[in-house]
Amino acid sequence: MDKNTIIGFVLIAAVVFGFSWYSQPSEEERAAYIEAARQDSINNAKAQENAMAQAKAKAEKLAQEAADSSALFFEARNAQAQDVQLSNGLIDLTLTTRGGTIKNVSLPNFNNQEGNPVQLIRKGKNSLVFSFAGKQDNLETGDFTFQAIDRTPKSVTMRLGDEKCGLDISYALNDNSYLVDITIQAHNMGKVLLPNSGIATNWYDIAAQQEKGFDFEDRYTALTYKENDGSIEDLSASGEHEETTENNIDWVAFKNQFFSCVLISQDGFNSGATLASKSCQKGSGDLKEYHAQLSSTFDVNGHQPTRMQMYLGPNDFHLLKAHNSRTVLKDNAKLEELVDLGWPLFRWINRWIILPLFDFLKGFGLNMGIVLLLLTIIVKALVYPTTKKSFLSSARMRVLKPQVDALSAKYPKQEDAMKKQAEMMQLYKEYGVSPMGGCLPMLIQAPIWIALFNFVPNAIELRGQSFLWAKDLSSYDELIKWDTDIWLIGDHLSIFCILFSLTNIVNTWISMRQQQNQMSSEQASQMKMMQYMMYIMPLMFFFMFNNYSSGLCYYYFLSGLTSILIMWYLRKTTDDAKLLAKLEAYREAHKNDAKKPSGMAARLAALQEQMEQQQKKK
Repeated sequence: MDKNTIIGFVLIAAVVFGFSWYSQPSEEERAAYIEAARQDSINNAKAQENAMAQAKAKAEKLAQEAADSSALFFEARNAQAQDVQLSNGLIDLTLTTRGGTIKNVSLPNFNNQEGNPVQLIRKGKNSLVFSFAGKQDNLETGDFTFQAIDRTPKSVTMRLGDEKCGLDISYALNDNSYLVDITIQAHNMGKVLLPNSGIATNWYDIAAQQEKGFDFEDRYTALTYKENDGSIEDLSASGEHEETTENNIDWVAFKNQFFSCVLISQDGFNSGATLASKSCQKGSGDLKEYHAQLSSTFDVNGHQPTRMQMYLGPNDFHLLKAHNSRTVLKDNAKLEELVDLGWPLFRWINRWIILPLFDFLKGFGLNMGIVLLLLTIIVKALVYPTTKKSFLSSARMRVLKPQVDALSAKYPKQEDAMKKQAEMMQLYKEYGVSPMGGCLPMLIQAPIWIALFNFVPNAIELRGQSFLWAKDLSSYDELIKWDTDIWLIGDHLSIFCILFSLTNIVNTWISMRQQQNQMSSEQASQMKMMQYMMYIMPLMFFFMFNNYSSGLCYYYFLSGLTSILIMWYLRKTTDDAKLLAKLEAYREAHKNDAKKPSGMAARLAALQEQMEQQQKKK
């Protein structure tokens, strides 16, 4: 390093140190700076202290609120429960403050098989619990004892907590109605419940056997529900079944044969509801074990209450229909669909033909046995034209039997069966006779017969109505009874079922005779075994219907008896000679039209010709 470089570094150092010494603050300035720094430190410490104090106060406030709510609900966990009675003359409703829920429901105007008021909901065999998602713990109404406030003979409010933080479940009966209004409303429950958590409804009930015949009542007892699109669905009435809904639903019904408990939601229950049904043991006094797990919207702050309703009453078509407008769903409720009138075609017949006739006859105040008798006569009168047409078709076939026998004699060989059938069809065409003429009229009558199969067992008007030896037309009659169950029969014999089976046997015999009279001797011989098998059906009907409604067996007996009388009358008033003469006259008048085979006769002739050509080639 040379001399100049050293001098340069010394000068630079001198300048730096000199400037530092020159620019350093005075004693006064240094003191002012230290004081400002101290004040800033004090202010920062105070700000932190204030922030910590505010946070602590807020935490203490929240903790106090939570403690107050917890203490309030904690006291409600162990409080003693009491019952609350409501009644409007149609429903006797017992509520319990434990869970703020329904404990017992009876219908004083209807009796069960033992002569006591019908118990739709029974103590210890039902549960209706509402659940809410809490910030710490879930809140289930069944865990708490509510306070009964604002009590009147027809209404009460069950309160958990108070207006500052609590839950109200209100129940109100309506005048001249089987509806119970249920309103669930929160009071500042946002403190303890999660927002938008909704309400989960867990409904469980064991349906009691109300009627005398377990098997018959069980067949018409099923969990039923209505989807938001209007369709009515149900779980199978037999065995054990569980289903998860794909669509929103408006109501769920725990349904007996003649009574229902229906839970209705104004805003609907969400899709994904779990519904289950299980058959109970015969002799237990119970029919079905029902379970429904549902969810719906709920305002935890209480601005908008959740509205539900329960229909607790009879499955009366007109009564249910009248209740639609009084529900939260209005006419969209479709409660009358709880009365099972059959599949769409049969339901249409029952709704617009059978039910109006039944109501008209019922309006005269007649005994229900007489009403069913008159209903049978009117229905038979309505279908009489088709019955007569069917009989005359069989009669025409009967008077042409000699010509049919002649054709059988003309073609005795099996290989000529096609030719014989073609000529037979041509013969029928010449005389203007259709072999199928007797089938169509009978097919027209069949839907009415099936429709009444659905109508009579579901007509609550027959319940408890006696006629002749039957004490209750809605259940089996048991004039002959014993103590031990016999396989396929049970512990009784239904006289109306026996009469129905006997008339069915007679009608089968008449039908077989008609078929024999219109068949050739060869055909009658071939069909003999089949005809004997037809007599098995009436025997099967006896075992099937012995436990059925005596009103249904009575109706079928009347229907069979009138059919026998009608057949007897038609046979007596039909002159075979005159009928044959009319057929001959028809043949003469249309002889030019029937020369060339057509229709079935033409197709059979062509088929026979093809078969003959194939045989010649061989």
